[in-house]
This record gives sequence, C-alpha cells and structure tokens, in this order.
Amino acid sequence: MDTIDPFRAHLPVRIAFGDGVTAELPDALGALGATAALVVVEEPVAGHPSVVAALAAVDAAGIRLDRVVKGPGEPTFALADELARRVRDGGLDAVVGIGGGSALDVAKAARIVADQGGAVAEYASGARLAAPPRLGLVLCPTTAGTGSEVSGASVLTDGHTDRKIGFGHPNMRAQHALVDPVLTHGLPAAPTAHSGVDALAQAIGACTVRNSSPLSVAFGLEACHHVALSLREAVANGSDVEARRRMACASVTAGLAMNLSDCAADHALAQALGSVMHLPHGLTVGLVVAETLELSRADCAERLGRVADALGEPADGTADGSRAVRAVRRVLADVGFPTLSESGVREDSLSALVASATGEQSYNLEIDCHVWDAGEVEQAFRAALALESR
Repeated sequence: MDTIDPFRAHLPVRIAFGDGVTAELPDALGALGATAALVVVEEPVAGHPSVVAALAAVDAAGIRLDRVVKGPGEPTFALADELARRVRDGGLDAVVGIGGGSALDVAKAARIVADQGGAVAEYASGARLAAPPRLGLVLCPTTAGTGSEVSGASVLTDGHTDRKIGFGHPNMRAQHALVDPVLTHGLPAAPTAHSGVDALAQAIGACTVRNSSPLSVAFGLEACHHVALSLREAVANGSDVEARRRMACASVTAGLAMNLSDCAADHALAQALGSVMHLPHGLTVGLVVAETLELSRADCAERLGRVADALGEPADGTADGSRAVRAVRRVLADVGFPTLSESGVREDSLSALVASATGEQSYNLEIDCHVWDAGEVEQAFRAALALESR
C-alpha cells in the first residue's frame, strides 16, 4: 500500500457550478471591483442565449465591455499579446473568457501580460514569473474537458517556432469560474469526445504522477466516476441534460485534480502531436493515453486498480494495472475515438514527435510514475500508430 507523503495545496478559485450560473457574471465582476472588462468569447457560443443574456446584464450593471469574438484555430502568443494591449489601452480592469480551453487559455495569458507587462513569450520561457494579479479574471467554460477554468496553465502556439508551448503559474488562475452545463448542450460529438477524454487523462494522471496527493487522487477518482457514467451518453446525444451535467462536473473535478498535481506522460506525447502535427489538444491526448498507460502501468498498479474501479471495469483477479488500461480502451471505443493513423499521422513523423516529446514537452514525462527514455516514447507512438481502429 502507498505511503502518504507530506503535501501542500492551495486552489484559490471561487467556483459556481450548475445550470444557469452564467447569469452570475455581473456579480462575479462586481465582487472583483471591475468597472470595465475585456470579454473573449469563442465564435460558436457568441450568440448562445445564456451568453447574450449574461453580457447584457453586465452592461445593465454599468460595467463597460470590450467584446472580442475569437474565431477558429489554436490560440497564439501574438493573439494574447494583442488582447493584453487592448486591456491596457482601454483602461480595462478585468478579463472574461467564455469558450473552450483555447479561449480560456488566451484570456489567462492576456490578463497576466496586461497586468504585469512584458510579452507572453517571457512568461512561457520562465524569464518572467507571474506575481499576484491586480486585474480580475472570470472564466466560463463551454466544453467539458480541459479544466482550464480552474487551472493556472495556458497552452499557446509560438508563431516564431510554430510550436505549442504549455506554461503556467498559480497566479495565472482565475478568481472566479462559472461552470454552467447549459453552455455545453448541443456540443457536437467529436469535441465532446475529445474534451471528455482529456478530462479522463487528467484525472488518471492526478492519481498516478509522482507529485500526486490524497487530494489529487480523490478529485481524480471522482472525475473518472463521472466520465464513466456520462461520456458515452453525452457523445451519443448532445441534449442529454444529465450527461452534460456529469461531464461538466467531471471536467472541473479533473481540472482541480490536475492543479493539485500534474498531468502524466500522455500529455507530453499529446503536446508533441499538437506541435508537430497541429492537431487539437483533446484529440491528441486520446490518441496516446492508452499506449502510455500500457508502458507505465507496472509503476502505479495499485493506483490504477482504484482508477479501474472508478471507471466501473469488472474485477478480473489482476493487480498489474492492466484493468485500468482496458477500461480506458473501452471508453475510447465506446465514443468511436479515432486512431493516430486515422488522424493523418504517418511513420515519417515519428522522429520529430519523439524529439518534441522528450525535449521541450518533457516535464510530463519527468513527473510520470515511470522513468521514460526516448525509445519507450517511440514505442508508445508506434503502438498507437499500429491501431487501425478502436
């Protein structure tokens, strides 16, 4: 049985969860003392009735808004820097992000740059560290998976290197997260599956990584439980209200788990796929999560047994972590998750993928329960590439 090592935790994010909590946006901004705010809203939800009503209520409360509708595509350093300039030039004192992980990530980065100066690249490289912010930040997720609304991390593309870079600091977290399952109703099947599997991977990683704690494990197992009960249903029927509620809860719970520990090796390989192949984050995680777990399971078998229980995988007498891997593969098959080859990845990209995963993206390898080498990273990619279908 695992020993309980000393741990510390600090998650100063006020969370409001439930159908309709988007309406609390004026109150959240008021609590921050905001008089004017930049609102970054993703295009697909810019006309959502709940979003329109919430922004109208902010206007009615006398808080000036500068609205930016974010179009499709991954967020970039350049966009975050541009938004930070709008905040400074407009004399704004808060930022609101409404959308999926990309909108929330760019809002986080823009807030910290506007508040403390410099450029996003300096925070991403570690040349600058985020201090406690003076500007307010409120985040409203419209997908269920990234947990970005409660995390201090951003994943943005550096236009100079054409690489996705993940960076973060506790001071980049929002002060308020409004998690409204209604905003996820009707989300198409593919992004529902991608974001849901991302939440699952975060939850499992929070149970197995080297800096996990009883708190991260508790949140992670709860998130696994909700994913098992609802992801298949949410993918099959975007209007399944209870499935959407459970997935929204899984997302925020997995996000809290991730913030109490870190993500595992799957995220290193996924970030490499994002950087080299320019695939969306949730998709990349699901393409490799089972294969990374297969290689690392012996080093965290006891924890993975609890993960398998939370995912509802029947007992089979094994204690080597294989039951959890089988449960993850079942989830992927249930939602029709694509494979690496179906996503356009070919063998001639492997060397670049391995170099990326073991280089700039290697932190999640280092924190994983297993000690990885480049050969094993390639082995995981090859195993994923060998799958023709789920």
